[in-house]
Amino acid sequence: MEYRTGNLGRVIMARFDHDDDLLEGLRQLCIKENLRQAWFQILGGVGKSGVVTGPKEPVMPPDPVWAETQGAQEVIGSGSVYWEGDDPRIHLHAAFGHHGETMTACVRRDTRVYLVLEVIVFEISGMEISRPWFEQGGFNRLTFD
Repeated sequence: MEYRTGNLGRVIMARFDHDDDLLEGLRQLCIKENLRQAWFQILGGVGKSGVVTGPKEPVMPPDPVWAETQGAQEVIGSGSVYWEGDDPRIHLHAAFGHHGETMTACVRRDTRVYLVLEVIVFEISGMEISRPWFEQGGFNRLTFD
């Protein structure tokens, strides 16, 4: 384990509307506000999303199992943002629900809002963290600079 201590910076409350692209919107928010390190929570609805529900086998690097959410899904999730060079890297895990059925997954692509999605972003300050590519693991890994 590695860790650092820091402080909370700005708090940003955002609303995403029907058919907005959540991941791209978060990415653009991070660029516009220069959010280099942040934690966020999401709450609302998702109509479509490309997600990973886990690896096929518990090996490194993992071979992801892809799934698509379709239709109206209630969603609650937590994520972080750290950068790789000039690009913010978003890592979001969420639970999706519809008519009592729930799926938990890592949200990766094509995420469209259904009706409305509320997002609160907590900026982290006082430490330097990035998310460069970790070749051995086959993913972008949190790194303390």
